[in-house]
Amino acid sequence: MAKLYFKYGAMGSSKSAQALITKFNYEELGMTVWLIKPSTDTRDGADAVKSRIGLVATAQVITPGDDIIEAYRKAGPHDVIIADEAQFFTPAQIDQLRQLVDEDDLPVLCFGLRTDFLTHFFPGSQRLMELADSLTEIKTVCACGRKATVNARIDENGRVTTHGDQVLLGGNDRYIAMCHKCWKDRIRKQDNV
Repeated sequence: MAKLYFKYGAMGSSKSAQALITKFNYEELGMTVWLIKPSTDTRDGADAVKSRIGLVATAQVITPGDDIIEAYRKAGPHDVIIADEAQFFTPAQIDQLRQLVDEDDLPVLCFGLRTDFLTHFFPGSQRLMELADSLTEIKTVCACGRKATVNARIDENGRVTTHGDQVLLGGNDRYIAMCHKCWKDRIRKQDNV
């Protein structure tokens, strides 16, 4: 029986690498993978899924207005769907992925962030938390050694930012994975300077 999986973690937790390794594992067994990503994620090219360790693959780009079920039907049958940066899909698109699991008995593995730089759910992640059959946290660590849970946004001066749009693309130049304590402590120290 197929399931909807959500594998989430903070920035730098190797989510995209895990997605690409999972893709490789399915393909090594002779199975077909429909790799998708939201159009919001353009850091490594419109249709590229790329990990920080250098793994890369071409994905079908899904725009916010796309019907994922319709796009899947056009792409042709596959054995599994792997979605990277799933936090950027709309809640309706997450519902469509759920429908593919239920009606087509198709496993769907979603990889992405749970929360933004202010520790608020992304709409797609919230819907995944509500609908997924399996939730798996991919852990990474803060510089202090604790588990990192916050995607701290930093400005050009290295200061933690607590304002701005929910979505601002970036990698190590824009975000640092931190534990909640270090994140709050750093904000307090900045405010007292």
